[in-house]
This record gives sequence, structure tokens and C-alpha cells, in this order.
Amino acid sequence: MKSKEAFKNTLHMLALAAGTSLLHGTLAAQPALTIYNQNFAVVRDTVELDLKAGTNQVSVSGMTAFLEPASVVLRDPAGRAEFRILEQNYRADPVSQEMLLVLNEGKTLRFEAFPYGPQPVQRVFSGKIIRAGYVLPSQPGERYRERNVQPLIEVEGELRFGLPGNPLFPALGDDIILTPTLGWTIEAAAPARFPAELSYVTDQLSWVADYNLVLPEKGDTLDLSGWVTIDNQSGKSFADAQIKLMAGDVSRVRETESRMMAMRGGGGGGGGGNSLPVNEKTFDEYHLYTISRATTLLDAQKKQVEFVRADGVKSKVFYAYDGADLMAYGDWRAQEWNLDATFGTAVNKKVSVTREFENKEANHLGIPLPKGRLRVYRRDADGRLEFTGENTIDHTPRDETVRLNTGFAFDLVGERKRTHFNHHDGIGAAGFATDPATGAPIAIATSDEPDGKRFIDESIEISVRNRKQEAAEIRVIEHLYRCANWEIRRPSGEFTKLDARTIEFRVSLKPGEEKKVEYTVHYTW
Repeated sequence: MKSKEAFKNTLHMLALAAGTSLLHGTLAAQPALTIYNQNFAVVRDTVELDLKAGTNQVSVSGMTAFLEPASVVLRDPAGRAEFRILEQNYRADPVSQEMLLVLNEGKTLRFEAFPYGPQPVQRVFSGKIIRAGYVLPSQPGERYRERNVQPLIEVEGELRFGLPGNPLFPALGDDIILTPTLGWTIEAAAPARFPAELSYVTDQLSWVADYNLVLPEKGDTLDLSGWVTIDNQSGKSFADAQIKLMAGDVSRVRETESRMMAMRGGGGGGGGGNSLPVNEKTFDEYHLYTISRATTLLDAQKKQVEFVRADGVKSKVFYAYDGADLMAYGDWRAQEWNLDATFGTAVNKKVSVTREFENKEANHLGIPLPKGRLRVYRRDADGRLEFTGENTIDHTPRDETVRLNTGFAFDLVGERKRTHFNHHDGIGAAGFATDPATGAPIAIATSDEPDGKRFIDESIEISVRNRKQEAAEIRVIEHLYRCANWEIRRPSGEFTKLDARTIEFRVSLKPGEEKKVEYTVHYTW
């Protein structure tokens, strides 16, 4: 825990050598932000420096409360000034009532109180702070936390819990700051006056993308609009900022310890047509979206800007029935499931609804779509929008297909059951068959497999029913979960192998029609 003395360490450090000067740098009126969709940002600002030859003390206030001190870069962008940073200090403990109560613990303060009534009269009295009731922040940006105990104040020889009124504190000293502050000890080879570039990484600035898809009463041609929502919880407001948004998965090393005041040696010096309000371009391995006009981003504010709009996007919907409820078995890839006769008998009846569309220029899109949430609406007969589902997408490059599951179909039903299970243990030519409902042996099984080869035969029957008033196609998904070596025998129709352990049957159904899919899978190992 920080001590009271740590709060009293002045930012105005003692001169390290004769000729030391004390400067207060000022920030430019128009900062620049690059905000990443991983809850951090790079802030770039300009600090007017007027350095004297020798050692200078410089402080700049108005930083964010979540600045990463080791990320700070201070340099002359023109590369003409020769200077070196000897020391850097970052403070993120701006003055607050809680802080002053802690600093005045054990001291007597005056309190101001206004009694209730039609004509309240101000009363000022003294009270001793026996216990402040708060603990000091352990890291930048953290608020004062209550100790699960109330402040304890002595008034006229009596103790009372809670503040008896508004505390009146002495005037602020030089060691008190109003906003998070950076301070440097800078050594300059010669006098220099120039606009220095200040850059740093900060947390608690983020953005997300949200998309709205609007479908007509009938049909699958949709209109798409996309918004970016910028969330500033950094503890600082940015006036008339130039804002860029970086989309992509940027690698960062996260600190595991609380961030404390950083000391940084060595310094920078002597260096050398879219109508929408957001423009996009490729940047390194990511995509950069620039808001075309300067905007003010207040602390604790969420700001939204439209960045994409496309009308007449062709989409299609498909239905999928994945009847085996494998999630009921936890880690179903465990080896012991191979021989369990009951594994795979847990089922569900829901048929999922998936909408997809191509992110291509020919389909009125063809732009990189950052990851985010897609909400789907359809117009009713009265023209009003009705919400029909939502889901999220990952970063989607141009010319790729966007797919999102929006829920389950009300009028499409599936059923799945196992009709036969036969396990051969590899000893001799006989094995045993098992009743799929009880798991009890019901017959002796034989096989044409050679001695010593283990196998399982499992027969599955799936029924799908269409209770809609129009035709529908259902994709029946089956997972071959017992073993990597398998062979499909006696399928009732054509199927597609999706991957090493998944197959798909496509079933077309007329209104009111029911069809069955049957197959036997032969596993060997």
C-alpha cells in the first residue's frame, strides 16, 4: 500500500545541477488518436518545449489515467534539437475528497453543514479525522476504495461514523496535482524552443463495430449499415481530435503486475473519395479507418460514427439440423467415449437458421468488415421493422462470405435416433450387439474383419419435417465422433464429407413434408 509520504513527493524535483530550469509544457489543441479494438489506443500530442542549456525540469498535465509510462516517446520531429531524458515520472493520483481525507487522517478539519428545514442555517464546526475510511489506489486510474468501514470523525469529544458535513481542506500545496501528470528531467546541449511530439499507449479507449441488416417483408435482398462505437473511459477528454481506428488482432504483452510510477532512462532527441465520414485503407497487416473530420471525444463518452452503407445486398438463408447433442457429454473427444454404447444418444430437435452473403463489390460491398455484432431486422406488412436475431462475426476480408446464425426455425423440426450399435473387441470373430436404449447386450455379432481388428458399427436414422407454408432445404450435419477411421455404408442419399469427422446430407422438403436420412458408419482401429 502506498504511504502518505508517497503522495507528498513533489513533482517539482530539486535541481540536479546549477542552471536547472522549471518548465510547464503545454499540450496542443488538436491531438491524434489511433484506437484499437482491443481496449487500448496510441495518443499523439504536441508539447511546446523551451529548453535552456543544461538540466531542465518539465511537467505536462492532462494525461490519461491509464497511460503506460514505459511506452512514452518524447522527441523533436524535425530532428534539430539535441536533448536527453535523464528521468521520467508519471503520477495518476489527482486530488479528490477521498485523497485529502486520507492525507489529513489524524488532523482536525473544519466542516460545513446545512441543517434541514424551511430556513436552513449554515453551521461550521471542527472535527478530527480519526479514520478516513478509504485505502489508497494501488495502480493508475484506480479510484479510492472503501475499506468496508465508514469514516470515523471526532466532533466535540464524541465519535461519529460518516462525515458530519462537507469537509473544508487547506489550500493545495505544490505536491498536489489536478490531473494525471508526466514529468521529465531533460538535459539539453544548447537552448532550444520547439514543438516536441509526445506519444504514448493508454488503456481504456476502445471501439466496436455494429451492423444492422434490414430485410423486406418478403425476400432476401438486404440493406446494410455499419456503425463504429468509440468508448472513452481513459479519464481524459480529447478536443478536436483526429481519430483513426485500427482493425485487426495486434499482439500485445500484458503486464501481470500493478503498474507503478515508471523511471525511463535515455530519451528521444536529435532525430531526424468516400462520402461516408470514415475512410478505410490497408495498413501493414491490418486495416485502418480514418474519421474524416476532427471530433471531440469526452471522457466517459460513447460516440458513434457510420462507416459503411450498402443497399441491395443479396443474401440467402439455409437451415441446419445438428441432432447429436454432444455438448451433453462434456469433453466428448476423450478416448473412453469410443466404446460407450450410450454416447451419442442425447439429441435435440432444433433446426438452426443461418444467413449468409458475399462481401464482394459485385454484391454492393467488397470492403473489409471489422469484427462486431450483426442485428437482423425484417419489415412487417405495416412497414415497421421487427428484430429477428443477431450474432457476431470475426474480421472479414473483402471477397469472403459472411455467415451468422440468427436462431432456430419455429416450423422446422428434426429428430435423431440410433437404430443399431455393434461393437467387436478384436478377439475372435464374434463380438456383441447392444440395445441403444438400455445399453444391454442383445445379440452376438459377427464381422468379416480379420482377427485382432476392433470395430464398431452404428446405424443412425434422422427425420426432418417441414411445417412451413413454403419449401425448405435442411442441411443434416452428422459427426463421426468415435474414431478417425470410418466408412459410410448403406446411406439413404448422397452426402458430402465436410472434414475428417463430419458429413452433411442436404434434404429438400415441400410444405408439410417429412423425410428420413439413414446410414450406417463402420469404425475400425
